[in-house]
Amino acid sequence: MKASYLIKHVFGTFIIFSILFISAGKIAYWQGLIYVSIGFLMVVLNYTVLRIDPELSKERSKPAEDTKKWDKVLLGISFIATISMYVIAGLDSGRYHWSPDFHWSIYLIGAILTALGQLLFLIAQKQNRFFSSTVRIQTDRDHTVCDTGLYKIVRHPAYLGSIIQSVGFPFIFGSLWSTIPVCAMIILLIIRTSLEDETLRNELKGYIEYSGKTRYKIIPYIW
Repeated sequence: MKASYLIKHVFGTFIIFSILFISAGKIAYWQGLIYVSIGFLMVVLNYTVLRIDPELSKERSKPAEDTKKWDKVLLGISFIATISMYVIAGLDSGRYHWSPDFHWSIYLIGAILTALGQLLFLIAQKQNRFFSSTVRIQTDRDHTVCDTGLYKIVRHPAYLGSIIQSVGFPFIFGSLWSTIPVCAMIILLIIRTSLEDETLRNELKGYIEYSGKTRYKIIPYIW
């Protein structure tokens, strides 16, 4: 595992969690603590049973120069949406309580969706040795189509995982107002999926044949 990838991952996670608790204005913030616990579990899985190989960690540690320009734009907007999600959720459920209290079952559903979405993402990352952090055709790594595991079901399982955990976000925090940036994030994920899929169809050998066998992009029997 490349050290720079580990440091970047851990530091990024710490900053995100810090933003959440600073927005909430307290450490004894039980929604945040549950969310962090799920995140910690996923970090452990990411570096143990779902650990990626050193070559892929190197690929994911730093965006390559041939990353698509539109992807850089989408990633920038997505970053703003992500920060907004944490700030609004923290201010709402942790500090000012703009939203009404949810039934405990809603929080549980949010926790399940969050864990399931993050787990799907990690499994998809583990199964695809070309799982880059940005959209590019990895000619320097002899890029080929991944058509095994989750990729037999949908062509972009990681985006499915990201959407699932995004849907769970307002539930786990009990924040109606956080649905605004969450909806923006889901729209961005759908746009990115569509553009990435079109790029792969046009530029990656064998992808058209693969898309004929695995018909759906992220949602089985729907899209």
